[in-house]
Amino acid sequence: MSPRTGLLAVAGATGAAAVVAGVARAAGVDLAVDGSDETIPVSGVAVMTAGFTLVGVAMALGFQRWSARPADRFLVTAAGLTALSLVPPVLWGADGAAVGTLVALHLVAAAVAVPVLARGLRHPRG
Repeated sequence: MSPRTGLLAVAGATGAAAVVAGVARAAGVDLAVDGSDETIPVSGVAVMTAGFTLVGVAMALGFQRWSARPADRFLVTAAGLTALSLVPPVLWGADGAAVGTLVALHLVAAAVAVPVLARGLRHPRG
């Protein structure tokens, strides 16, 4: 997997999540925990998405180095971790719009990053 592939995955997932968060914010969705006055800003969504996508890049590189079938192993692991990432928003205790937005953010970021990284593992030269 090339460094360009990892950067593309991070930039794409971050941009897509920021757009979804911005649209949700414009529609009046507050990403706030019940009982708290603080909300998650769009920039916070972008930073967290970039950070966790970098973890996905590191995971993909690990599979590339230590697995005979890196793309297959990466896809299975990424699917499981994406499913697990949906649990905290549901348990967070926010209103339905916030929960739906957070779940959508996780799914959008994964829908962008995972195929890019898996394709990079299938085609090591680019």
